[in-house]
Order: sequence, then C-alpha cells, then structure tokens
Amino acid sequence: MKESVKNLLHGTRQAVTVTIVLMLICGLLFPCLLTGLSALIFPNQAGGNLITVNGQTVGSKYVGQEFTEDYYMWSRPSAYHYNVYIEGEDGKQYYPDGTEFPGIGSGSNNYAPSNPALTERVEADIEAFLEKNPEVKREDIPTDLLTASGSGLDPHISPESAEVQIPRIAEASGLGEEAVRNIVKNNTNGKVLGIFGEETVNVLMVNIEIAQNMGLI
Repeated sequence: MKESVKNLLHGTRQAVTVTIVLMLICGLLFPCLLTGLSALIFPNQAGGNLITVNGQTVGSKYVGQEFTEDYYMWSRPSAYHYNVYIEGEDGKQYYPDGTEFPGIGSGSNNYAPSNPALTERVEADIEAFLEKNPEVKREDIPTDLLTASGSGLDPHISPESAEVQIPRIAEASGLGEEAVRNIVKNNTNGKVLGIFGEETVNVLMVNIEIAQNMGLI
C-alpha cells in the first residue's frame, strides 16, 4: 500500500514538473523568443505595418478602411464597414449606414447565393456605384467591387476595379485622369515572383497619395 502511494506521488510530481516546464518553454520562452526575433529582423511587420503621415498614424498597410468621398478610391464592400463608426446623439455607436456598431470585429455575412439579403445588398451597391460613376455600365463593374472578402478587412482591389473609378476620382479631386492613373500605378503590387497570386492595388496607399496631391494632408 505504501509503495503504491509512493509511486502515485512520484508520478504526480513528474507530471506536474513536466507540465510546468513545458508551459514555461512553450507558453513563455518560445513566444518571447519569436517576438524578439521578429521585432529585430522584421520591425515594420512586427509593429503591424503601420502607415505614418506627418508624424500621425493613419492606418495599417494590410488592413482596409472605408472611404466614401468621391475623390477617394473606394474599397470592397465590408459586412463590418471596416469598423468605421460614428457616435449618435444618444451616445451609442453606429455604422455609417445607420445600423448599430457591435464592436470591433472581422468576417462576412456568409450569405448563400439563394439568400435574398445578398441580392438586395449587391443591387444596392450597384445602384450606388452607378450613381457616382455614370460613365460605367452595369455589366462593366468588376466583381470584387460587389463582393466582400472573408475578413471584411481586405485592403486591396483589382487593377480593373481601380481603373473604373479613375474618371470619378479625377473629376472630384481635380487632379486629372493621368495623374490619378500614375498614383494607382505607384501603389499596384505585382504577382509574387511574377507568377503567384494576382496584381492588386492598395486602396489606403492610393488615397494617402491622392490626399497629399490635393493638399489635404
């Protein structure tokens, strides 16, 4: 009996010791090592790829934002409106469309193709886009301007989606189509190694450059 109790205590002590050691290694030392190395080797990425203009942080290069002004390039639709909200007179926070802001989040509505809510949302986006871009035909609106990303925070659009917005931006900003087209080109990322992925345009970086050329920042 004493021997069995002794073995039980010995086994328990070993299990607890191993658990504590592994917890320290995997839960503290390893994360601290990776964090330290990433901050040393990739300081910008480790810091969130923050974009600073005139000493003020205006966003992250890889997190989208919602733009509504005609002289700015518009992002893809987002179920979370890129977490942009306003405070109402009642002190509560609301999305720009008037729905209540539930707090910072990401994701999509995951509507099925047969869901009437998806058709309603897409039709509303089409009408809003055509109203502001009258020279664009309904069938010429690129798909990514009507579809939300899985995260709802995608900072990129396709070059085609950028191109169809240039006439509106040029007129509203007064910069001219050629100048806006050059800004888009400056912020277009090619395929990785020339073969992987697709060409993308970073909306935030384009709008920062537009704002700088307009003297807004």
